[in-house]
Amino acid sequence: MKRLSVLSILCLSVFTIAFAQNKKEQDQNAIKAMCGCFEVTFNFAETFSYSQDSLYKPSKTKVDKGLEWAELVVDSDNKISIQHLLQVGNPAEPYIVKHWRQDWLYENTNLYMYNANNRWTYTKKSNDNVEGQWTQKVFQVDDSPRYEGSATWVHVDGKSFWENTTPAPLPRREYTKRSDYNITLRGNRHEITDYGWVHDQDNAKVIREEGTEDVILANEKGYNTYVKVDDSRCQAAKDWWKTNYDKWASVRAKWDEVYNRNTNLELETKVDNKVLFKYLFDDELVKADAINAIIESFVKTK
Repeated sequence: MKRLSVLSILCLSVFTIAFAQNKKEQDQNAIKAMCGCFEVTFNFAETFSYSQDSLYKPSKTKVDKGLEWAELVVDSDNKISIQHLLQVGNPAEPYIVKHWRQDWLYENTNLYMYNANNRWTYTKKSNDNVEGQWTQKVFQVDDSPRYEGSATWVHVDGKSFWENTTPAPLPRREYTKRSDYNITLRGNRHEITDYGWVHDQDNAKVIREEGTEDVILANEKGYNTYVKVDDSRCQAAKDWWKTNYDKWASVRAKWDEVYNRNTNLELETKVDNKVLFKYLFDDELVKADAINAIIESFVKTK
């Protein structure tokens, strides 16, 4: 009887390990399904307002379309990195815009949580808290931090999705026009579909002031669809990335060094009246030492 019990436990352990490995492979396949060439439609609409100001004006509904190449930069067992590139303008001679980047880390315990006013709070989670989870880390066009959160990929009833709610800076479409709130509480859902994938968002526009409770100013719905098309349509973006890969590898390496300090992070908005991406988007800036110095100049020291 004792031998049977030990055998049963051993079989259960083997089954559990095999199930976890299969689940992780499903997760990896879902994440990598977000790579390739896509026709993208960005939809955002403010849905509810809670302002007490009778003169309050909600944000206008915004719809944009574009062609986007999502390049698989890192594909390892515990990390998948995807760089997004917008291809705009005349299809015969398109212009390439380095867009956002998303890194996916398996059972990651180190996070930077946005805390308003260009500040991120370093947070260390326990291994138990992140078991089986993937952290999505989203970066700005200059590879500086944006937002991140940890959750479990779900595969059920033919669906594959990941969802998480986390604080984030205002999106570009808002911070150039709005100053009446300072945090977007992002409810993100990434779902793989038969045509590509969907980034479904339920966001809150939050006013955060030190020493007081957060106030929700308004709610917003975002629904961004990524429709897969033939990769050949994004050839210009693919070629651009090959040409510029080394430069942006240097940028990522410097930011990795900053993030690995594992301490709270605060960034300057401008240095010498110039934002970071305008420095880094300069085609003349290619040497690692110069890149490192510019990024470091934006990191505030205590």
